[in-house]
Amino acid sequence: MTRVKRGNVARKRRKKILSLAKGFRGSHSKLFRTAKQQVFKSLKYSYIGRKNKKRYYRRLWITRINAFVRLHEINYSQFISYIKKFNIALNRKMLAQLAIIDPNSLNAIVNYVKVNY
Repeated sequence: MTRVKRGNVARKRRKKILSLAKGFRGSHSKLFRTAKQQVFKSLKYSYIGRKNKKRYYRRLWITRINAFVRLHEINYSQFISYIKKFNIALNRKMLAQLAIIDPNSLNAIVNYVKVNY
């Protein structure tokens, strides 16, 4: 059987992994084997991180809404249930933005909910 030299293919494969490992410390960015392990680990963590980011922001929005709504003697869960009953189509992200940018409009929503229920 003839000998197969994998020159270009192998080099391209290794360079691709090593370019992904740029910025890692020590041998994790220099040696192919350790770089490959670290790249797979980092890709796994980045996938998990994208999921955690969504959870983190939802928690942040809920905290902001709760803080604003408690100033008006109503708690978060009651506020959300009232909003759903009155078919106010604002999600938590928008409500949190209103609490920061335009508190008067959110104030009007809270008062409307309190008066009508």
